[in-house]
Order: sequence, then C-alpha cells, then structure tokens
Amino acid sequence: MTLLIDVVNIKWMANEEVRDAVRPFLPDVEIRCAPDIGDPADIVMVAVSRLAPGRAASLPNLRLVQKLGAGVDSIVGVPDLPPGVRVARLRPDTPAREIAEYCLAHVLQRHRHLPFHAANQARGEWRGRAPDKAPATTVGVLGLGHIGGRVARTFAGLGFRVMGWSRTAKAIDGVDCRHGGAALPQVLAACDYVVAVLPSTPATQDLFDAAMLAHMKPGAVLVNVGRGDLIVDDDLLAALDGDRLGGAVLDVFRTEPLPDGHPFWSHPKVTVTPHVSGWHLDGGFEDVAENYRRLLDGRPLLHEVDRAAGY
Repeated sequence: MTLLIDVVNIKWMANEEVRDAVRPFLPDVEIRCAPDIGDPADIVMVAVSRLAPGRAASLPNLRLVQKLGAGVDSIVGVPDLPPGVRVARLRPDTPAREIAEYCLAHVLQRHRHLPFHAANQARGEWRGRAPDKAPATTVGVLGLGHIGGRVARTFAGLGFRVMGWSRTAKAIDGVDCRHGGAALPQVLAACDYVVAVLPSTPATQDLFDAAMLAHMKPGAVLVNVGRGDLIVDDDLLAALDGDRLGGAVLDVFRTEPLPDGHPFWSHPKVTVTPHVSGWHLDGGFEDVAENYRRLLDGRPLLHEVDRAAGY
C-alpha cells in the first residue's frame, strides 16, 4: 500500500520536495510522485495541494485525500471524488503564524501611514502624520478556527481592539467574540479593518456582495486570506470606486492565477499578492505520515474533514 504525492501547484512545492520532507517519518513506506504513479491499485492515500480532476477516479483503492494545507474546497468540490474517500487537512502552527504576520503587516503599514511617508520621500517632502492608536482601532476577524484564532490573538496581543465572528460560539481571551448570521453586520459596521479567514462553503460563497459590503464602516479596509469566492469581485470594485471602502488587500481570488487584465491588478485601492500569506508547512509533514499510519491501522484521522460541511 502506497502514498502518492501529487501537489499540482508546482509554483509552491515540487512533488519531490514534499516526498523528501515526509520520508523521514515513513522510512519503510514506498512514496511515489506523480506523474510516475506506477500501479494505481497500490495507492491508498494521496497528498495534494488541490485535487486534479480525474485523479481520484483513477485510483481504485484510494481511501484518503490529504490536503497539504487548510482549505479543502478544491478537494470536496471535485465531482468525481468517490463518496467513500475520506479527506483530511493540516493544522500546523507555522502557516497560521505566517498568515497572522501577513495580516498584521498590511494593517500596520496603514496604521503607521507608511504609504504616506513613502510618497513624501519620493517628493523630498518632510511632513509628519501621527500614527493611529491601537486601542482606538478595531480589527474584525471573520472565522475563528485554527488560523483565524491565531490572527485574532496576534492583534489583541498588540493592543488592538479585536472583534471576532464565527458561525458558532467561540471564546478567545482579549477578543470580543460574536457568532451567528445576525451578528455579522454589527461586526462589519464597527471595524476599521476586516480580516476574512473563512473557508469556501455554500454558506460563505459570495458572502461579500453589495448588500454585505454596505454594512462595512466607511473607509474600512478588507483583508481576504480565506478563499477568493467569498467576494463578489464587481461588488467590491463598486464599493471601492464609490469611496465606501478605504481599500482591499487580497491574497486569494476566485480564479488563480488572477487573470491578465483583471481590474484588481491596477486598482489604486487594491493590493494583490499571489496566495502567499501562508507558505511553509513546518510541523505538518509529521501529520501526513501519522495519517498514513492511522489510515492503515483503522484509527481516527488527524483533522478529518466533514465532506458535507466542507471543513
């Protein structure tokens, strides 16, 4: 019985890099790398960044798809994924910390008016502007799971007022946690920055449409490190053009790579980064190996996904 590495996203990590990172934890297991999969009947588990169409259907004895990361919409949404195949994700601390750093970096550059100072430097002008005060600045974090909780605690630890929102009730020290659909507009209206760390599910797709964006505080900045289909692109552009919002920082998109000529590339209020907020999987490769062992032993998996719920 064999583990297959099929990353698909070659601009992130090569299959061989993942194999070499997992191998020390499974020294006696054959680990294959796509496209050289050998006999498909040998493969019981495949580790992917996203599941290529047709891959699951081509492996007759596949029992587990292991996501090399957190979001599993690119797996559970594949039409030919057989119903009996289980799905698991990773929850290492390293990418959660990196995503929190990313969100903090983009908030702080506005909080400390770094674009203002850079423009003055380019003009050779010596002009001061007082930074905003953290206790008077409200950061909203939507999604309070492993990653969102880390983001919320990072901002709270630096003295920001932090509001958190989730589908069900959560409790995080230093964070004003709200939950349920009725609470979301209230959170949006109170926040200077809104950080979306939500998964892609039927309940969250197109969440930020014109009606929801209208609830946001005038001049607020939206930071999306969740999934690209949370946002209706045209509605966000209209809110930015109408001066309803102060800006948007987008690391994830409905279509990736972001197509040439998309208005986000050139919009003066939009910052585009190519899905890089969380990158390294330190601490996660051990869990890939552990799930292989648990699968064969019939033990509960680490971080198994409810396929129906999508997370």
